[in-house]
Amino acid sequence: MSADTDVEALRRQGRIVVVGASLAGLRAAETLRDQGFTGSLTMIGDEPYEPYDRPPLSKQALLGRARPEDTALPRRCDVDAAWRLGVAAEGLDRDAKQVRLANGDTVPYDRLLITTGTRARPWIHPEEAALDGVFVLRTRDDSARLHRKLTSGVSRVLVIGAGFTGSEVASVCRELGLEVTVAERGPAPLVGALGGVIGAAADRLQRGKGVDLRCGVSVTALEGDYGGRLRRAHLSDGTAIDAEVAVISLGAVRNTEWLAGSGVAAGPRGVACDAGCRVFDVNGIVTDDIYAAGDVARSPHPLFDYQFLSLEHWGNAVEQAEIAAHNMICAGTKRIPHLWVPMFWSSQFGINIKSVGVPPLGDQLVVTQGSLTEERFVAVYGYRGRVIAAATFDGAKWLGFHQEQIAAGAPFPPEYRTVDRRTETLQPVDPDFPDPHLPTHGPTVTLSGHSPSERRVQFVPSRA
Repeated sequence: MSADTDVEALRRQGRIVVVGASLAGLRAAETLRDQGFTGSLTMIGDEPYEPYDRPPLSKQALLGRARPEDTALPRRCDVDAAWRLGVAAEGLDRDAKQVRLANGDTVPYDRLLITTGTRARPWIHPEEAALDGVFVLRTRDDSARLHRKLTSGVSRVLVIGAGFTGSEVASVCRELGLEVTVAERGPAPLVGALGGVIGAAADRLQRGKGVDLRCGVSVTALEGDYGGRLRRAHLSDGTAIDAEVAVISLGAVRNTEWLAGSGVAAGPRGVACDAGCRVFDVNGIVTDDIYAAGDVARSPHPLFDYQFLSLEHWGNAVEQAEIAAHNMICAGTKRIPHLWVPMFWSSQFGINIKSVGVPPLGDQLVVTQGSLTEERFVAVYGYRGRVIAAATFDGAKWLGFHQEQIAAGAPFPPEYRTVDRRTETLQPVDPDFPDPHLPTHGPTVTLSGHSPSERRVQFVPSRA
């Protein structure tokens, strides 16, 4: 039987299993059906809900402008799938080609797509994390619980971590009229994602909106009362903060534990796959029946030194899922690569912050338009003499242009002159990223070298 015959048989009557009832999982399922897959399709998800949209959960839902239950993702088509919701995948048997579920059931597959995404990193001390008033924000239920608490008459909120999610939560608190303290172990908000130069602008923005911003400190302990309710947080500088709510915003953990022992190249930074979304095994050999897409996937990108790239981006999840689905049901000669240029956005304190490319790879930065002090600007990052990324505060109309510059490998510093007026940052400067070897919760784009197997990486929280 030829490979083409095998593919046609798969398209007609094969068994495809998607582990992860997420944005990526849903868009992959729709693409499979749209491209003619008529076999059985099983969707497995650990939450009891069908796929929903996560970005509104830290914005509109927390403000009460949208209900978490109204964030269900619209369907492009009928996916005609068997939904196994509320039960997590617990193991993978590659020899038997089966996914083992937490309830003991097994689900056989001919092709497997891993879209298990991420979860919020919990507070490091379980007994403190269990205090009434300590929250993380990732799921629909997280958002609903936090909204109820924020609107219950609390007086002060502590946000631990000033990455994008933490900064958005702080913005919501100020919009609700709540006093909020943000504790950030780095030198500025957003420093892991955009660097210290842009982080300084975010610092001024937050302080100007009334945030009690504490940078360069860690929370060492959360203290509760005799009733198990949060009352106080202790910081590494010896101070303490009274707070009834603490929102833990220390980044994400990729959901790969269920793959332990399966022989798949999966670890703390995700599931390694090639540019066609095919998963590697631990020996660096690519599989033909297991694929990955979305936040959990890490794949090499030619624009970024072929390093493995992990992206926590809405647009990336959609495009990578569509490419994975296409490649799963077609012959090798018709497969296409996933070469999406990363793009991210956040809305906080009345400012739209957007980036394109991989800012943490940048070794130089220049502000090409606007002014850092006025919180309206375009900053371009360079890497080894070419444009590698751009970030904007209320300047999103320029991102399409910079995306083209990145894809074309345009020279850095940029050859074009500023359009609106000269800025104060005419010469390239160091973007001032923290040491990449130190733990950070800031980046939404993570570069993780050239090896598909990462078995020794672990998160070490700062206690100093």
